[in-house]
Amino acid sequence: MTRLRFLCTLVVALAFGGADAAGQQKVDVTGKWAFAVVTENGTGTPSVILKQDGEQLSGTYESQRLGLRVIDGTMKGDTIRFTFKGTADGMPPLNFIGVLVDKDNMKGSLDMGGMGSATFTGKREH
Repeated sequence: MTRLRFLCTLVVALAFGGADAAGQQKVDVTGKWAFAVVTENGTGTPSVILKQDGEQLSGTYESQRLGLRVIDGTMKGDTIRFTFKGTADGMPPLNFIGVLVDKDNMKGSLDMGGMGSATFTGKREH
C-alpha cells in the first residue's frame, strides 16, 4: 500500500510539475525597446536594441546624452541585467537590473557606479 501511494503521489507531482513547466514560456527580449530612464535630473528616452541568445544578451543603447553604447548582459527567468561602459571622460559603467512585467514591458533600476541611481521602464516597439 505504501509503495502504491508513493507511486500515485509521484505521478501526480510529475503531471502537475510538467504542466507548470509547459505553461512557463521563456520570453525572448530580442528587438527594439523604447526606454524611459528617470533620474533626479530628469527623464531620458533612450532607444535600446537587444539580441538574446539563450541567457546571453547583447545589443546597443542609444541616447542623446550618451550616444551609442554596446550592451552586454543576461536574461534569466524574468530578470534582465545588462551593463555598458560609461563615457571616455571617466564615467563609470552603468548597470541595469529589472524584471519583465510581460512580454512587451520591463521595469527596474539603474546603478550609475556611485554617481547616483535611477529607475527605468522599457516598452517593446512593434
